[in-house]
Amino acid sequence: MEVLLPIIIGFCATFVSTLLPGLLNITAAKIGVREGRRNSMIFSSGAATVVFIQAYIAVTFARLISGDPEIIYYLEEGGVLVFILLTIYFLFLSKKKKPKAADEVLKVRSRVGNYFMGMMLSALNFFPIPYYVFISVSFTSYKLFSFTNLYVFFFVLGATAGSFAVFYLYIIFFRKFEHKTEFFMRNVNYVIGSITGLIALVTMIRIWGSHY
Repeated sequence: MEVLLPIIIGFCATFVSTLLPGLLNITAAKIGVREGRRNSMIFSSGAATVVFIQAYIAVTFARLISGDPEIIYYLEEGGVLVFILLTIYFLFLSKKKKPKAADEVLKVRSRVGNYFMGMMLSALNFFPIPYYVFISVSFTSYKLFSFTNLYVFFFVLGATAGSFAVFYLYIIFFRKFEHKTEFFMRNVNYVIGSITGLIALVTMIRIWGSHY
């Protein structure tokens, strides 16, 4: 269980945060449709490699600040605000249409290679770093995570596997149901918005209970 728990936390945290259709997911799916599963998996491996690095940097930073309760308190408050804003965005503001940039990115594939293109596009997204800091700190406060080398390694491993799993689902889903994805695209925002709202609510209750 000591090994399994950080893997599950890292996997679920990343799976939820990357499930929404975006440039990486759609590009992986498009490569799968146009060039086959092997090339799309190479692209996904490159993107997941960057996720590994980002998660490790984030958790290392979280470990450095974990000894200061005041920093943790403000970090949790900031995380709640971010998740509230994400909930509002996903439920009320986001557009229910497929990203258009994927086709444009695919044009440069032959020049940079699928693996390095996956790394490049993944590196452009800086949100995972503060997100993983918030997640690791929050689960530490619930006594479900600790900043030992073992926990950090398996959390990062789980986060990497979670991102790869989402890419793989997109690749399989689009290859089989390329022309029947409208319902998924239209409703996945509500799923993500509900999850981020729940995280914000639970965290607010915990902060309120521990300080008042």
